[in-house]
Amino acid sequence: MNFVELREKYPNFIYSSYSIQDERDKIVIGFEFEIENLAKFTPHIEILKKNFNFKPINDKVRNIVFNMGMIEAMSYFKATCSPQFLIKCGSLDDFQKEWFKKLFYLGLGEFRYRNNINIDQDSFVNFDNYGEAIKVESEEDLLSGILIPIGGGKDSNVTMEILKKYNEESLAFRIGKNEVADECARLGGFNDDRVVEIKRTIDKDLLELNKRGFLNGHTPFSAVVAFNTYLCAYLLGKKNVALSNENSANESNVVGENINHQYSKTIEFENDFRDYADRYLKGNVNYFSLLRPLSELQIAKLFSRYEKYHKVFKSCNVGSKSSPWIWCCNCPKCLFVYSILSPFLYKDKLVEIFGQDMFENTLLLSTFIELCGYGEIKPFECVGTYSEVRYAVSETIRKYEDKPNLPYLLKYYYEHFELSDENPLNDYNEDHNVPKEFEDLLKQELYK
Repeated sequence: MNFVELREKYPNFIYSSYSIQDERDKIVIGFEFEIENLAKFTPHIEILKKNFNFKPINDKVRNIVFNMGMIEAMSYFKATCSPQFLIKCGSLDDFQKEWFKKLFYLGLGEFRYRNNINIDQDSFVNFDNYGEAIKVESEEDLLSGILIPIGGGKDSNVTMEILKKYNEESLAFRIGKNEVADECARLGGFNDDRVVEIKRTIDKDLLELNKRGFLNGHTPFSAVVAFNTYLCAYLLGKKNVALSNENSANESNVVGENINHQYSKTIEFENDFRDYADRYLKGNVNYFSLLRPLSELQIAKLFSRYEKYHKVFKSCNVGSKSSPWIWCCNCPKCLFVYSILSPFLYKDKLVEIFGQDMFENTLLLSTFIELCGYGEIKPFECVGTYSEVRYAVSETIRKYEDKPNLPYLLKYYYEHFELSDENPLNDYNEDHNVPKEFEDLLKQELYK
């Protein structure tokens, strides 16, 4: 069945309930969703307590958890894209309904594009209340310190290095088992007992629907991170959540359309979430991205200095499914990271990291062309802007005195495109939410 047929057959998606249990060694959060007349889902989240001191469960926590459920629901909603979203365990006011309409529509932008779904934002989903809202009041919670989400890639490692003077009052945060992230955290000064760990379980019945051909595709994981980090920061008394999303995340993957694989990493979502949190979550947590003023190329330059991470970091989504996590060296993400680091580490150091010279991989030509902005779309991965890739590649080519013997992809670029003089290393994006004390550290590191 296609999008239209599924919506007609399954018109109602139901957010039935949420729960939160404070157990001896973990906090367990559960949700119940239903696609009426098709399936029920009961995913859950576990926050491992370790030796942390968590605040007691109160109405503010329950309210944050209810809102987390709205984000978790997207993974299940997308199987049928039911036009009516029925909320039986809470209530949204008109502003909230419009807020989630926007997030569902733009957060599922890649999903809509890949599934050839043509529909406007207002018609995509409507929210109906069948429960009561939890009323919470603003208060001056005594919070301090930083929660730093980590994933194992270069960006969060740069954030850890810039904020290292605050390590004693900071904690790292990750969702899911991730040995690479743990090793990066250790190198950044955070041993396991200072890494907040979330276990997130996807209901197996959703995987069965995927196998049966129901709609499937990308969901905005960074929105999941936003609500989860906000909850954990509040429970642990941390004032700041310092993300590592850069200015480059704002570029669309499809020219002329607002279809962005990284939508929930954009400044637009960051601003929307901050506003929503102030209005409705009221936990007094400051959510921002430390690296928002920078481009991917600037972050790559900073990361090139931090050699202790070079043999450890990984950000290949294909390779993450292997054990141990590897660079697959055949995907857009691998080629992008290789390219963006090339002005600073090419050739011997990059080959040592990746195990091969990816610029010699003839099978990656079409991907290379897309990353440079000369294809139909930008690959649906967390990659930087066209201008950054062009400049990085151009700078690497300029270092070659023997142009006829350039590696395959660099030679192709040299023979078919103009070298770029548009240098993003001199840019600084003022549209950000970085507190001044942290921005001062960022600028000190940037202008060394």
